[in-house]
Amino acid sequence: MGKKRLSASERFLYPVPCILVTCGKKNPNIVTIAWTGIICSDPPQVYISIRPTRHSYGIIKKEGIFGINMPTASMVDKVDICGTVSGKNADKFKLCNFSVFYGEVTGVPLIMECPINIECEVINELPCGVHNMFIGKVVNIYADENYKPTIDSLQPIAFLPFSSEYSTLGEVVGRYGFSKKK
Repeated sequence: MGKKRLSASERFLYPVPCILVTCGKKNPNIVTIAWTGIICSDPPQVYISIRPTRHSYGIIKKEGIFGINMPTASMVDKVDICGTVSGKNADKFKLCNFSVFYGEVTGVPLIMECPINIECEVINELPCGVHNMFIGKVVNIYADENYKPTIDSLQPIAFLPFSSEYSTLGEVVGRYGFSKKK
């Protein structure tokens, strides 16, 4: 089997999680982000990368806080809406029929319907080209009372950048360290 060369700009790391980022204490807004992840476990830090042209970018830059809300597969239509409709022109909480609650530490708006919510304070911003990366210190995590840390329970959405498709994740095929037991 041979290999072919791809463009360096090809979006090759996939799938990536689809999250709903919330911001704006006075006028809550939501933006769909796929460029996100964990940077450090101790102290807990995450990142989101967002284009400076996005409405949410200015709000996060000004307030220095954001929320990460993990949607389920049943919310995929709302995830798409929050990524294709501008918060300059619409109240996405109303448009998606989401309930807002506010983080206890920062007051950032969060989405009640999402099973996991992460309250973050911006500790750094890095320009990276067409996106800027906000590094956030995790200050609080909220979970539904019936939360179970399994793929079946959470039903997360993945984004496949090469095809612009949303997808669910498949079956568990291993567990950390299982290869050492063989």
